[in-house]
Amino acid sequence: MFSSSKFNETKIGFIGLGAIGKPMAKNLHIAGFILKVYNRTIDINDLEPMNISQACSSPIEVASDIDVLAICLPDEKAVEEVIFGDKGAINSLAERNIIVDFSTISPDSAKSFSSRCKQYNIDYIDAPVTGGTEGAINGSLSILLGGNYLAVEKIRPILSILGNNIHFFGESGSGQKVKAVNQVLVAGAYASLAEAIVLAQSLELPMEQVISSLSKGAGSSWALKNRSISMINDYYPLGFKLSLHNKDLDIALKVANRLGLDLAITKQIKLKEEELISLGYGDHDLSVLRKSFD
Repeated sequence: MFSSSKFNETKIGFIGLGAIGKPMAKNLHIAGFILKVYNRTIDINDLEPMNISQACSSPIEVASDIDVLAICLPDEKAVEEVIFGDKGAINSLAERNIIVDFSTISPDSAKSFSSRCKQYNIDYIDAPVTGGTEGAINGSLSILLGGNYLAVEKIRPILSILGNNIHFFGESGSGQKVKAVNQVLVAGAYASLAEAIVLAQSLELPMEQVISSLSKGAGSSWALKNRSISMINDYYPLGFKLSLHNKDLDIALKVANRLGLDLAITKQIKLKEEELISLGYGDHDLSVLRKSFD
């Protein structure tokens, strides 16, 4: 497998067709890869009209007769279930297959999954992504990799369809460690943007002009450029769920706590997120943090 001249003949299984996973799978399909898909919360009959190649009814089915299994799921419990459960992919994957896991989970879980997969002579690569739905749709995600370097290199042409900022960080779990750092940065960027929006609106400033003038200055950020208008308009189209980011902050804080670090700002933002989740905003985009400053 992985012939450079016929790489798009590589057979890929894709599990997890959410806001990020679905456009990733579509981009692989458009690029010409042979694709099988499965989603835990979508009936197989509803998958068929998506036109993402072959729809399957279980992880064990999607993992049969493939070369690479891609996973994009909300948490480590879901990842463990689809790989190692009763109908898990591990029961039909072949030796020397590769699992590339785009989910955000704890570094320890990634290391554990990698170790368990090695018992089957299968490489597990942790590959959390960042860039939101925009990055998934445009194929411009940042992909943070940990695991076997040779396995990573084998699937690099697949990764290049999904992202344009691809980095390998070392042993299993390393990609997840970097993703934890990323989510702390994201927390600060969104929270400070929400506060800035509140201040500017209270000063009765022309908001769009304010955003335009600041987007090229020292205070610029991805959040400012991509989420400020939704905060201004009190409209939060889904890019990344608040509840999932809160789960990611829990991972980051546990990692920090183990190192004896007190991430005070991150803790406060996590509490604000939890307040909003308790009010029913968990499935809204993370930019809904703006409501915590009303």
